[in-house]
Amino acid sequence: MPLALLALAIGAFGIGTTEFVIMGLLPQVAGDFGVSIPTAGWLVTGYALGVLLGAPVMTVLGTKVSRKRMLMLLMVLFVIGNVLSAVAPVFGVMVVGRLVASLAHGAFFGIGSVVAAGLVPPARKAGAIAMMFTGLTVANVVGVPLGTYVGQSMGWRATFFIVAGLGVLGLVGIARLVPEIPRPEGVRLRHELAAFRNVQVLLAMAMTVLGFGGVFAAVTYISPMMTEVAGFADSSVTWLLVLFGLGMVGGNLVGGRFADRALMPLLYVTLGSLALVLALFTVTAHDKFAAAVTITLIGALGFATVPPLQKRVLDQAAGAPTLASAVNIGAFNLGNAIAALIGGMVISAGFGYTAPDWVGAALAASALLLALVSGALERRGRDGDGSGRDDTGSRAEAAPAPAPALQH
Repeated sequence: MPLALLALAIGAFGIGTTEFVIMGLLPQVAGDFGVSIPTAGWLVTGYALGVLLGAPVMTVLGTKVSRKRMLMLLMVLFVIGNVLSAVAPVFGVMVVGRLVASLAHGAFFGIGSVVAAGLVPPARKAGAIAMMFTGLTVANVVGVPLGTYVGQSMGWRATFFIVAGLGVLGLVGIARLVPEIPRPEGVRLRHELAAFRNVQVLLAMAMTVLGFGGVFAAVTYISPMMTEVAGFADSSVTWLLVLFGLGMVGGNLVGGRFADRALMPLLYVTLGSLALVLALFTVTAHDKFAAAVTITLIGALGFATVPPLQKRVLDQAAGAPTLASAVNIGAFNLGNAIAALIGGMVISAGFGYTAPDWVGAALAASALLLALVSGALERRGRDGDGSGRDDTGSRAEAAPAPAPALQH
């Protein structure tokens, strides 16, 4: 794998840390600002909505500059947002800081996925994307637990200052290691938008929303669930997040390995298993050992869907994939926002801290249903007359061929 993927992974590590560390710090943040835990959950929902908005907007704004320069600008925005969160005097200012940081998230992973895929031969695209996302998953093994520990021992503000430092490190890595990749000639915004007329692109994004939303329904409120239901001490949340992160790392690598071989069967298995495990979490959350195992499985199954879903969007939007890739990252976070919001609602309604697990199971099962529909449409298309029409029944607008992969 090219060394440039390391730089992308460093940036992903910082972004992954700030996205997920808040889950372990919700009680501390809520107590400091004098708000309820469901209200503090807006720091998760708001961040996710910011990613959803920032993904297409920042990608479109970046069409006039090189992909490397845009990645660097996004890391600068990320640093500013985390510093603002760290110094926030009131809850509303922290929400704004989270929103600012989140604007960089979707475009970074969207553009980064295109860059990563362009650095390797076509048969290794999913593996390259998974390598970049390894930074995001490793953040949950190292960055998130460390940030949670620091937040519990030194205050949550120190955590966000450290995250800002990670952003600076990612900025330096991109500047030093990522090559200047010219933008494909002739690609216009209308070519990027044409991808959204392909029903397979839309189905993949819907699977992203529902599938990963299922994961976040459970893990957004993992801290109160594990302390109030399973009976863990507050300090145990750190190593529980390590288990979740280890599952993410393993699932991401497995997903990247098999997505290049059997993409749709992989999605059937992972989404179906995820729905089952989330449903079982309503029971296993009452036992410490079973809860720990379940958390690991949720991380593994959830992130095993990331490389295949991202690759499917890139494949279906071939020729002008940047905007579709970024919007799909936003779709991950739309699922996060919906799940965190519904999870907070069912807790506030008095159904208990395990109720979000049922929400997650329903979302994952819905994603599986869409995957089955997508597979059926694809098989029907292969069995058709071979006219070259896409799955919407109309010819896709011609777009320039992708730039040749950079060989190292």
